[in-house]
Amino acid sequence: MSAMVYDKTDKGREEISTRKHQLASRLRTLLVMIDGRHSLDDLLRNFAGVGVTEDSVKELLHEGYIYLASGSEPEPAAGPPSKLPMSARARQIARRAAGVEGAHQEADLPEDSPVPAPVPVPVPRAPSAPVQSPQALAESQLDDATRFRHLYDFYNQTIKSTIGLRGIMLQLKVEKCGNVDDFRALRLQYLEAVLKAKGSEMARSLRGRLDELLGGPPEHDDFTLP
Repeated sequence: MSAMVYDKTDKGREEISTRKHQLASRLRTLLVMIDGRHSLDDLLRNFAGVGVTEDSVKELLHEGYIYLASGSEPEPAAGPPSKLPMSARARQIARRAAGVEGAHQEADLPEDSPVPAPVPVPVPRAPSAPVQSPQALAESQLDDATRFRHLYDFYNQTIKSTIGLRGIMLQLKVEKCGNVDDFRALRLQYLEAVLKAKGSEMARSLRGRLDELLGGPPEHDDFTLP
């Protein structure tokens, strides 16, 4: 059985961005780290110390904050057989996947009715603003909301790609940022973490991109490269 990998649903991304559903801190920490790349085994192994368990994952799944992106769930224990014959059940699932209403009527179809091929339904994802080049950013006028979204995506994407699971505390600080000034205050700690993890060349490159997103470097820059 392949490793189970979960990713956030629209509801999960909304909770990360707005805290609309007031998710418990323990579950929010786990939700932040579920990104469609790390397997369930990795998450449980690395974050058991902060109270993350398999039950925590099941709770997020049950509440609709995450979905199984790849792999397969363990086979359920044997129970009473379904009231629907297998062929009718397959037709029911296929029609639901195709978005056809009245799928509950499928049990009345003849056994030899053809099974329609399921139409792939793309999982909607929250729009993620790509990090633009410095030239493109310099030529554009970003309002506060747009700039905030650019910074949020930049921090999350680059922390995951350069620091990985060791950057969990930094990612939690990103989640607490409520405006551009909060992101600006996080700049020094972020750059020092990148420098430690990937060296001066990566830190120099990301510093330039981050400063463009922030609207320019700080007047007094405390971050120095070796």
